[in-house]
Amino acid sequence: MKKRQLFLSLTVIGIMSAFFSCSTLPKGAVAVRPFDKEKYLGKWYEIARLDFKYEKDLDNTTAEYSLNADGTIKVDNKGYHTKKEEWKQAVGKAKFVATEDVAMLKVSFFGPFYSGYNVIAIDPDYTYALVAGASLKYLWILSRETSIPDDIKSKYLKIAQDIGYNVADLLWIEHNKRP
Repeated sequence: MKKRQLFLSLTVIGIMSAFFSCSTLPKGAVAVRPFDKEKYLGKWYEIARLDFKYEKDLDNTTAEYSLNADGTIKVDNKGYHTKKEEWKQAVGKAKFVATEDVAMLKVSFFGPFYSGYNVIAIDPDYTYALVAGASLKYLWILSRETSIPDDIKSKYLKIAQDIGYNVADLLWIEHNKRP
């Protein structure tokens, strides 16, 4: 009986270790460090993204980050659904994976299910950001304004391409409506 308990215990420890050691970053990507959470808070405009089901047919997309009372980050995403001709909103929360000086977070809009949110490039003034998900399926270019300078755009596209992202698949977002 003791051998069986030991085997089960080791199996559970192995599974837990594998689960918790899973990176929220694509291979080759590195989260920004040092990261200043306070400077990152506020409104960001989505300049480009790899499309996925939760943002399908959305334009004029923004993300606004603020602090929750429990220390997590409130994530308030908005966008205009071009086919339904209406504004959509999703509110979630983000938590740091390790320490707050490393821009590796996990975000949830659906209860206990989290996905990777990693700032992999940012300018010193926190005006432009390149954000990677947990895999090469998720990528965003963000700006505090509705546009981004060509030199920053080129730099971020090169970083993404070097990691393995297919930047030709990026959707370039219009910002021509107000909620």
